[in-house]
Amino acid sequence: MSLLLWLHVGFAIFTIGPVTAATMAAPRVIRNKNVPALQFIQRLTRIYSIGAIGVFVFGLALGIVMGGGVLGKWYMSASMTLFIVGAVLLVLIDRDLRAAVRALSSESTDDDAQVQNGRIAAISGLLSVIWLVILFLMIVPE
Repeated sequence: MSLLLWLHVGFAIFTIGPVTAATMAAPRVIRNKNVPALQFIQRLTRIYSIGAIGVFVFGLALGIVMGGGVLGKWYMSASMTLFIVGAVLLVLIDRDLRAAVRALSSESTDDDAQVQNGRIAAISGLLSVIWLVILFLMIVPE
């Protein structure tokens, strides 16, 4: 059980933090029209988003091992639901990052990726709040 908890917390620290930092940095990079940095952020976001699945997997395994109906508690259901919402938001951010890279890499100066910039900023802010609510739900109840 302690190994699962260690893996769950380790994945949370080493994936959720970096993916949040990368997505929060993307709007500034888009405004500066730094395509290589934006490509790097897009790659980081994809890698850490895939790694973040480990947080969910090891948390679910930990809940199963703990038994006693812990997965049926309201805060566990809320946390898992919020995590899935966060994962969907990461997919949307990845889509917008790819679109921003295409827009800024093109020869045309018509599209400066401002639409993607606004969406990424809004979604990454919401995503940060979701991660904080999940953290609160994992620490405070009971």
